[in-house]
This record gives sequence, C-alpha cells and structure tokens, in this order.
Amino acid sequence: MANRFLYVRLQVHKLNIMLTKRIVPCLDIKDGRTVKGINFIDLKDAGDPVELAKAYADTGADELVFLDISATEEKRKTLLDLVMRVAASIDIPFTVGGGISSVSDIDALLHAGADKVSINSSAVKNPLLIDEASAKFGAQCITVAIDAKQIDGEWMVHLVGGKVPTSLNLFEWASEVEQRGAGEILFTSMNHDGTKAGFANEALGILSEMLNIPIIASGGAGTVQHFADAFVKGKADAALAASVFHYKEIEIQDLKKELQSQGIPIRI
Repeated sequence: MANRFLYVRLQVHKLNIMLTKRIVPCLDIKDGRTVKGINFIDLKDAGDPVELAKAYADTGADELVFLDISATEEKRKTLLDLVMRVAASIDIPFTVGGGISSVSDIDALLHAGADKVSINSSAVKNPLLIDEASAKFGAQCITVAIDAKQIDGEWMVHLVGGKVPTSLNLFEWASEVEQRGAGEILFTSMNHDGTKAGFANEALGILSEMLNIPIIASGGAGTVQHFADAFVKGKADAALAASVFHYKEIEIQDLKKELQSQGIPIRI
C-alpha cells in the first residue's frame, strides 16, 4: 500500500510539472561569452554567462538552457569548467548543449553539474544516441533540440545552427525522437528566431497534440503576449527566449504575473 501511495504521489508531481508552464532563458555561448544574433548570424556580446545565470535564477526563471553554439560547427567540446561554474551558481534545473556526440560526452556534462543535456545534430546523424542516452541516464535527462525551417509550406529539419538543410520532416522526426526515448523536445523555428514577431504557434500546436512529451517553444519571443500565445495557441509546455531577457526588455516576474492574470498556470 505504501509503495502504491508513493507511486500516486510521484505521478501527481509529474502531472503538476507538465501542467505548470515554464519560462526558460537561453544562454547562447561562443568563446565563453553569452551572444545573441538574428537567425544565428551577426552575433553580439550579451554578457558573462555565470553572472547572467545567477541573475536569472534569482529573478524567477524556472530553468536555464546553456548552448555552446560554436561547439558543433567548430568540432569543439562544451567547456566543462564553464558548465561547472554556471551550475554551481544556481539552484534551478539547467540544460547544456553543444558539441555533444556520444554517451561519454553526456556523462561528462551531467557529472559537471548539468541536470539535462540537449542533443541536436548528433541525434540526426546517429539516432541510436537517443536510445542509448535515455537507457543509461533516463529520459528526464535527455532533451532533443530540433531546428526547423518552413520551406514552401513544409517544415524541414536543419543542422549546424540552421545552416545545413536535411531531408527530415519536423513532425516525423519529432515523433521518432519521442519513440527513441527523449524526455522533451526543444523546437526552434528558424523562420522566427531573433525576429521578435512571435513563436511558430501553428507548428507548436501540432507537435503538442501529437506528442506526449513536453515541448519547449523557441524562436520569436518579443512581447509578453507572444509567451501567452505560445502556451495557449501553441500549447507549449515551456517557452524559451534570449535577447528579451538579456537586455531586460521583458522582466521575468512581470511576465509571470501577466501570464497568471490570463489564467495560465505558472510558478510565481
């Protein structure tokens, strides 16, 4: 009876996590500094990642995503010392991505202090990595990032920061990723990224309806209402943004209060 009661409590906790929407600042890292650009080009310095991480944790962020955007392209490994320093400065869940191509890479990052890892190009090139990582570390540690661009009405997966097109359809790949054991999907619309014109809510809505794992919306945040739309119209479980938080165009607590006033479940 006790074990059954514990199981029910765990399921309720899991349900609460799924229902409560998450606000997730993203720290894109290049050469040890936080950067931000439009459509992954024209990158500008946006501050020290350790200081930013602590500031976000202190002002109400639910999670952080730390992506070394140069790692995959330049065949470098994510800087483990930076991961350790960032993880040591915060008390909220923290996802790390960039240059991850093996189970041993994932093991090193998790041991360095990351709660989750995000894999992207390596998952496309070697889908079995998702199965192996999920089996060894648990689905809750594995996020698969998918960068996609809508071309002639069809959403196609892209690699290397959106620079390399593939023949993979977004929705088919997302379904396969879930079946292989990913715990969540981070979907970035390359059409919307950096434009501050709103998230790709139609595509988000399709993903959210067809999958049973959480979907993080990324690409296009510009106003408070954009976040609300991602949660209501796109049915996203979390919304990620970078520059609007980095440059304090939107304060996280103000955002959360507005979302709460619109009836969206959020942690204040």
